[in-house]
Amino acid sequence: MAASSSCAICGLEDSWKHSLLECNMAKCVWALEKDEITDLIGELQEQGARAWLAHVFSELASDDLVRVVVTMWAIWYARRKAIHEAAFQSPLSTPREDKLNHYIAREDMQGERQSTHSLINHYIADLELTKSTPREDKQVQYQGARWIPPPLDFVKINVDAATSKNSNQASVAAVARDSSGSFLGASTLVFSGVFDPETLEVLACREGLALASDLLFQKVRVASDCLNAIRSLQEDGMGRYGHITREIKESMTSFLKIDFVHERREFNQEAHKLARSAIYDSVGRHVWFCNPPEGVCIQTISVHQ
Repeated sequence: MAASSSCAICGLEDSWKHSLLECNMAKCVWALEKDEITDLIGELQEQGARAWLAHVFSELASDDLVRVVVTMWAIWYARRKAIHEAAFQSPLSTPREDKLNHYIAREDMQGERQSTHSLINHYIADLELTKSTPREDKQVQYQGARWIPPPLDFVKINVDAATSKNSNQASVAAVARDSSGSFLGASTLVFSGVFDPETLEVLACREGLALASDLLFQKVRVASDCLNAIRSLQEDGMGRYGHITREIKESMTSFLKIDFVHERREFNQEAHKLARSAIYDSVGRHVWFCNPPEGVCIQTISVHQ
């Protein structure tokens, strides 16, 4: 931690705003930016970092915002180099030196104008290169998570549960697809006063069967990312939620074929998202038969095991 509140570069009172905007070193870097950026920065009188950023984000275009953020990062990097390694980096020698000279108070900073502005430009150029570009030979843009299809004549129902840290509500969710990945239906069940995560995961399996029954499916695979819940259904575990497992096993007799499988969270993202989004819904059951809920079943990458 700094032993003094004074700026180690110019000796004035230090703060986030002084370090990144008002110090001579910072002003030299900003002076090389576009007038739209420097004019806005010069006009803002906000002292709080959050309010300052909010104002900048509301006023500047996306490309200019990138320049602002990268420039602030580069200024901080240059300050660290100067303070801790005595390695001064100055902005860049350009035809706009008349503007620079207005800000430069230390003559020893004028001899080294080679690095900071170049670093900013190179970094932004690298960011542009990393932007994904659509491939001409790729007809489908996959946006969803990976998903494991069921056997050919089965329906797959992914289930999951979620709890709230700020209320006494919890939710379970089920999402049904056919073997090709097409959406068939989804449902959520919101509880009040149920907090045990493992019990909720078993209740999610029960909701999966309820959805399968609503849609009149006969061959069903229910997938959960809770291994203990699946084991309790595959074995004779009674435990604290034994009454729920008994209810599930009794309802299994109304299906032609049904099995419960464990899958890792990465293969269960849609049910997870749906359960999280339903936590603050009204208590009770919510069902989607024709159109999927928002953000669910957009597209998925099928993964075969």
